[in-house]
Amino acid sequence: MTTINCDMGEAFGLYRMGDDEALMPLISVANVACGFHASDFNHMRRTVRLAKEQGVKVGAHPSLPDLQGFGRREMKMPRDELANCIIYQVGALKGFLEAEGITLNHIKPHGSLYGMAARDEAVAHAICDTADVFKTPIMGMISTCHETVYGARGHVLIAEFYADLDYEDDGRLIITREHHAVDPARAASRCRRAIAEGKAQSVNGKDVAVRADSICVHSDTPNAVEVARAVRDALKEGC
Repeated sequence: MTTINCDMGEAFGLYRMGDDEALMPLISVANVACGFHASDFNHMRRTVRLAKEQGVKVGAHPSLPDLQGFGRREMKMPRDELANCIIYQVGALKGFLEAEGITLNHIKPHGSLYGMAARDEAVAHAICDTADVFKTPIMGMISTCHETVYGARGHVLIAEFYADLDYEDDGRLIITREHHAVDPARAASRCRRAIAEGKAQSVNGKDVAVRADSICVHSDTPNAVEVARAVRDALKEGC
């Protein structure tokens, strides 16, 4: 059954990002920021508790160390250093999960780290090195290094489709620094097709192969609550 996941807990200190309270009842899986692109110890704990209240599963959403750029700028790091960076973040979140009696559900890299892992085997291996430690599935995309490297390393891939982002003609995700509002009805329609046909239309109108084990809605999309509701209703209707 297709789930809805959302990147959450992305506030920091007194700064707010997204409406986690309104989004949480509409989703089934939360990817909680681990402090390197957003969040801090208080927001991590608060988001984990909110997920627990709503019966939502929680995964780690680690990033490149880029708080100012919200993890959406690329960096060059050796594989071992990158693995250590990710292990550090997932370990922090896992501590809060254990404090609340929740199991770590998965790992989903954030932003540029996600995009780099899709095309760079060394980055994908660094993520696998982390998954080896925590023994969890990894969210990613088919037809990329997510699928080939994670599979070769024996890790379960939870294949994602993005309700609120566009795709290149080669199937790569277009990761922007800021997300803009999208039409909820169109997002729901794209999700229906992704599930029923395994296809999505690129920005230039080309059909690309996708798989939607889970559908992502970003909490920093301006109308994320409306998009999540439309996608949830589409799934309830059986797409």
